[in-house]
Amino acid sequence: MKPLWSGRLAGGLDAAFAKFNRSLPFDRRLLADDLRGSVAWARALGRAAVIAPDEAEALVAGLEQLGTELAADPSALHLSDAEDVHSFVEAALEERIGPLARKLHTGRSRNDQVATDIKLFLKRELAALDEALATLMRALVELAEREAGLPLPGYTHMQRAQPITAGHHALAYVEMLARDRSRVAAALERADTSPLGAGALAGTAFPIDRDELARDLGFAGGPARNSLDAVADRDHVLDAAFACCTVLVHLSRLAEDWIFFATSEAGFLALADEVSTGSSLMPQKKNPDALELVRGKAGRVIGSLQALLVTLKGLPLAYDKDMQEDKEPLFDALDTTRACLAVTARAVRGVRFDAERCRAAARRGHLAATDLADLLVRQGVAFRDAHERVGAAVREALERGLELQDLDRLPALFPELDANLAEALAVESTLARRACVGGTAPERVRIEVERWKTKL
Repeated sequence: MKPLWSGRLAGGLDAAFAKFNRSLPFDRRLLADDLRGSVAWARALGRAAVIAPDEAEALVAGLEQLGTELAADPSALHLSDAEDVHSFVEAALEERIGPLARKLHTGRSRNDQVATDIKLFLKRELAALDEALATLMRALVELAEREAGLPLPGYTHMQRAQPITAGHHALAYVEMLARDRSRVAAALERADTSPLGAGALAGTAFPIDRDELARDLGFAGGPARNSLDAVADRDHVLDAAFACCTVLVHLSRLAEDWIFFATSEAGFLALADEVSTGSSLMPQKKNPDALELVRGKAGRVIGSLQALLVTLKGLPLAYDKDMQEDKEPLFDALDTTRACLAVTARAVRGVRFDAERCRAAARRGHLAATDLADLLVRQGVAFRDAHERVGAAVREALERGLELQDLDRLPALFPELDANLAEALAVESTLARRACVGGTAPERVRIEVERWKTKL
């Protein structure tokens, strides 16, 4: 089939430009969506009496047959020299049902057609991304349940700060991923309007019932209300790419934490062999390559969003061919994000903490200092005074090479405290005190685990 615009232009395209202009190698991924949109459009044309009922039925049957054939054997799609997926579908349809296929494009433009395809594609892909997020969240909740009471040094500024639990650390990332799911849901909601029937930019000239057409395609938000915006809008592409970026930023932070936790210097955890590699030279090495790749791929996905923003930032209404460049970064961002989620979930399910090493580390670094100040506050000492006095005690402990809780002069330095300081400053005591909502106490972690298990 000749291009739809071939009547206006003489001769064929320059070979280099034809290759440059062609999008089938990547937009063929929209085949199922293009077929679905075309079936709905054929039915809409029939309902509007633009084509006869039997013609609409024949178009629908031909499109469904084409979909069945290509699902079984997609080689025709891969071998085609068509310009794009839309041209491929129309040409393949004409091979099956003859010249009637030429009526399918009546009142429709590739502009509203591709806008519809992308939204249909996103509705499927974002639902799959949401499920991948939920799968990782479940793995982290299971880890939090298993390690609800395991002490672990908590850090600020990459310096040891206060004891936390490994379960509390895992649940921090569950909270992040839950926000990611809300961004995916918001992206889905904003993508849930139908551009089909907007034509090239001014709307279709045929009496198409766009409300019914939107319902046929499953767009809960109905038809897009402005034809210019409908074909020019790629906010949903940006939303999806941004959601992927925040997911990867969160996964990258988890990767960074665990890469450090797995070092010989920390030794808090060991990753499963299935998500690690060795060295080509050093026989002793076990490298956290899965997490390093996740951390690295975050930059790639952030780059996809940047590319999309720059492509769209100066485009005049309505459609411009620049917008053909929306698909490859979108596809790559979605694919990369889902792959990273799957690999991270596998790493979480296989991780093992070294309980003895974690408990020992949680006792080092004067992590009970804040609790000592809090104990003074409970005896009526102003916090700033307590802070200064405990800071001086830490300095003395450092000079003597001791941990704060092991300093033999604590009773003399803090006569207000008649409690058993060794017990009061033990890691288990400091953790147990933080039982308020959001705290790291094992009791609170277990409550949050049950809450998340119910939500998930």
